[in-house]
Parts: sequence; C-alpha cells; structure tokens
Amino acid sequence: MNNPIEGWLPKVTLLTTYPHGGAGVACRRLAGALGKSGIETNLLTQSDVSGRFNFIAERLTFLPWERNKSVRFSFSLANFGSDISKHPLINQADVIHLHWWNQGFLSMKNLAQLGRLNKTIVWTLHDMWAFTGGCHYDWGCGRYQVHCGNCPYLRFRFENDLSNSIWRRKQTYYPKNMRIVTCSKWLAEKARSSSLLSGFSITDIPNPIDTEQFKPVNRNLKNEFRQKLGLEPDTPLILFAAMNIKNPFKGFVYFKEAISALQHIQLKKQPVVVVVGKGDQADFEGLPFPVRQLGLIRDPNEMAHIYASCDVFVIPSLEENLPNTIMESLSSGTPVVGFDVGGIPEMIEDGICGKVTTAKNSRQMAADIAWVLQDEVHQQRLGLQARAKVLNQYTEQIVAEKYLSIYRR
Repeated sequence: MNNPIEGWLPKVTLLTTYPHGGAGVACRRLAGALGKSGIETNLLTQSDVSGRFNFIAERLTFLPWERNKSVRFSFSLANFGSDISKHPLINQADVIHLHWWNQGFLSMKNLAQLGRLNKTIVWTLHDMWAFTGGCHYDWGCGRYQVHCGNCPYLRFRFENDLSNSIWRRKQTYYPKNMRIVTCSKWLAEKARSSSLLSGFSITDIPNPIDTEQFKPVNRNLKNEFRQKLGLEPDTPLILFAAMNIKNPFKGFVYFKEAISALQHIQLKKQPVVVVVGKGDQADFEGLPFPVRQLGLIRDPNEMAHIYASCDVFVIPSLEENLPNTIMESLSSGTPVVGFDVGGIPEMIEDGICGKVTTAKNSRQMAADIAWVLQDEVHQQRLGLQARAKVLNQYTEQIVAEKYLSIYRR
C-alpha cells in the first residue's frame, strides 16, 4: 500500500475514450495510483455519456478524405463529441485530467467548453495527435512544426487541405491554461517543437505500474507454466504480445524475420515462441521454431504470469510512445528486445535490461534475442536490472507524486 501524500489533495476526474487499449489501461492505472495515495479520483469514458453516433459520424466525415483503409484509425478529426461541461463528475472536480479522447468522445468545441470552467486542465498525451493536423503519428513528416497541410494521410493533398483546417481549429479551440504531460521524453521533445504546443507547459511523466501485480515469479511457477504448454522446464521462451498481431504498426513481419534469422545463430537449446493476441494459424507458418498461440488475454494477472514465465519479450513496433507491455515485462523481471522508435529506448536501457535494435533490422534483432538468451546467469542479471529500473522510475507512488505537483501548480 502506498503512503498517503500530505497537503491539499484535489478531486480529479480522468477522461479517456475507452477503458481498454494502451491509453485506457494507462489512464486506469493512474487512477489507481492516485487513489492509493489518497487522492479522490473518478473516471469518465465515452460509454458513460453517449452511444455510437459520434464515432460513426467521425468515421463517415473522414471517409471521403482517407487515402486508404490502412489510415482509417490513424487520423482523427474531433468534429463530433459530447458536451460534458455540466456532468456531475466534471462539476465536482478540481482537476480535469484528459487522456486519449478521440473517436467521438470529445470534439475540439467540447474541449473549449471545459476550458471555460476555470478548472485546472491537464492533458496527458499518448501519441502525437494533439499537435498535428489529425494524424496520431506523423511518420517523419514534420509539418506540424510550422503548420500542417499537404498531408500524406489524405486522398486529396494540398496546402489548405483537411489537415490544415484541423490544425487551425486547434489553434482556435485549445484552452490557454492547459498543462501538457507526455508519457515519454521523446514525445515531450516532439510536442515542444510543434507550433501548436510550443507555448504550453510541457512535462514528461511515465505511466505507473502496479509492481505487486507484475513481479518476478519463482522457478516452480515458471516450470508450471512450461508444463501447461507441454514443454520441458528449461525450454527458452520468446514472447510476442499485441492486441492484434495483424496491425502493421506492431511489426509482426519483422518479428517473424528475426525468428527465422535466429535459426542460423547457435543457441544452447531450441526456443519456443509464445504469442499473445488476435491472430490466425496461417500467420505463424514458416517459423523454424514451435509456436504456442495463447490468443487475446485480458486478465492482467494471467498476463503478469506469462511475462514472468518467459525469458525475453520482443517488441518490434514501428511506432510507440511508452508501451505498457514493456513496462509490464520489465516489472516482471523479463528482459526486452525492441526497436529504437518513440519512447522505447528510454525504457530499455541497452545492455542493462535488454537490447535496443535498429528499427526494421531483423537480423540485428535476432542477434539481440540470442544475446539475451546466451546463459541463465546473464538472463537473471538482466531480469534483476529490469525490475530495479521499474522500482526506481515507474512505481505508483513515484508517478502519483509527480502528477500531484502538476495539479498543485
């Protein structure tokens, strides 16, 4: 149990479109961390205030503009939403804490309505959308630094296109008293370089993790997990986890290439690949090692056991802010191998609690996986260092205290 924080404690209402997904999970974990520190918190989601109409209206409005289906959920307009300025949980709050509010929860006009309440507004960014003309990740475009337009996400591209219109609306509607928080230093640097947020206070605070839920397990529990999979106790386990492995941004194609390259590297024992997430058997065809597909797992306690029972977690994502999955793995004492994108290098200290691989370099990723698996003593050292990093930077109390300092400004 965390120690209560002394002094004035505000009432905080946190807002996120969905209670699930990366941003939703991070938001709920923060609510839990604040609560354990004595701060009264409430959570408000889209389902609490509206049905599906706003979501459908958002998608239909963007449909004529979308370049193709691959960008359908990578670009948001924030034209449709709900006026929650008179909602009881908003009225009683001292602090309105926004997280990810796209896909019909709030519109930019709704954000301006909240700004007129003269309450403290904190916005934790989980991607780049706040300072772009609509995209959640800009893929190196960089136009947000001056103004958006001629957007590569759009079917019709020109200087005053849809992205430029959204960028200008954000200039108009953003409350001037917002306090911006990013989950990673990488995203903070991007936000500070943007024309939209350069005048705002920007602080980087990581997401919290319950270190009692995600923690290392003893050898007996690890062996039990292997027995459930029909494996020998000393079988090396390589973990890949994503809600949907077909999502191209999760990089499963590079994971497959890395596993294929791993067969040409001498290992002491043949590994087994453990996959968590939605996928088909055809997705794993051609892999040189046995695969155990566990499907989508929503129980965090079960997921914690899986992390702690595996020997290395591999995350070949092509876009990330501060992935909950990495934090969960590190907290469970399991080293991580991931690409050098977004906030990933901040989490995986290269050579300390895993390896940071050059993006899209599958051969290097294979070598880095082999480096982690080289021997048991080496793995144990990496696992201890991974756990220590989480205890030093990501605990609930540490993160709650940092947010309280933002609330009290």
